[in-house]
Amino acid sequence: MQHEAIPEIQAATTLEALQAVKTKYVGKSGLVTRELGTLGKLPPEERKARGAEINAVRQAIQDALDTRETTLKREALDAQLASEAIDVTLPGLPLPAGGLHPINRVYDDLTSIYERLGYTVVEGPEVEDEHHNFEALNVPWYHPARDLQDTFWLEDGRLLRTHTSPMQIRYMVDHEPDLKIVVRGKVYRYEATDATHESMFHQLEGLVVGDHISMADLKGTIAEMARGLYGPGAKVRFQPSYYPFVEPGADFAVYWDNPRGESKWLELGGCGMVHPNVFRAVDDLREAQGKPRVYEGKTGFAFGLGPERIAMLKYKIPDIRYFYANDPRVIGQFRGDLE
Repeated sequence: MQHEAIPEIQAATTLEALQAVKTKYVGKSGLVTRELGTLGKLPPEERKARGAEINAVRQAIQDALDTRETTLKREALDAQLASEAIDVTLPGLPLPAGGLHPINRVYDDLTSIYERLGYTVVEGPEVEDEHHNFEALNVPWYHPARDLQDTFWLEDGRLLRTHTSPMQIRYMVDHEPDLKIVVRGKVYRYEATDATHESMFHQLEGLVVGDHISMADLKGTIAEMARGLYGPGAKVRFQPSYYPFVEPGADFAVYWDNPRGESKWLELGGCGMVHPNVFRAVDDLREAQGKPRVYEGKTGFAFGLGPERIAMLKYKIPDIRYFYANDPRVIGQFRGDLE
């Protein structure tokens, strides 16, 4: 019986087939089990020897069954692992590529232009005090910008900066001339939202301080920026304007082709020669900190512009609300302008 069972066990290729062999020989009604049931019919002197012989056969069959079961289980596991294996040498799945926000693209373009011109790019705090945001910039107490309807005031008397110009003051207090910087960042004004206005927007402004700085230097800087943004044929013009922190002051505009197919001048920002009162306020702050007065008698210019407006022109976006919209219907309305 053992000589018949062992080959059948070895020939079983699945656990199900092996179970059938096990049932045939050592199950409750198996051949070995039936042989054990016949021991009671044998004479006592033969029963012991025959029982030992049958038990030896059963043990040999059971050992073969256990060995074959272990082998089949290992083969099944190996097959499962092979079928579920991941080939780490294969290339990964491609992920959709993102892109820079239009405002960040314009910021990168602008800062790249000014870095080539030797400017240092700096940033400053968005929560400011009244002195740095207004007084040091020659903005008197009666100026409309200080009104509650134009500025976000905090309970502790500070405010959300209305322009990036306070960083000009902070930088001059910490550094001596000559200097060339551009300041970038968010600013806040209490304005009604429409196609061209938001209560939070961005600014980039520049400051140059040194000896014998003139309006001609300012005009050349703005013209170089326009050519960097719109090509060598870009045209820029200046118109007189008033800003309390510069004298004389001007608005500058670029000639452009808008999405409706019209060509026109569009104002991009304001500029001018730094007001002497601003330099005097900086030296007062420096003196209070035990630093020498080094700005009175210096000359310089400042300019500021809005990246949103440039981005709207460059990417033909008709509504500034696109930049900050969470509604997919609004985003989808202008998505094609960027593709």
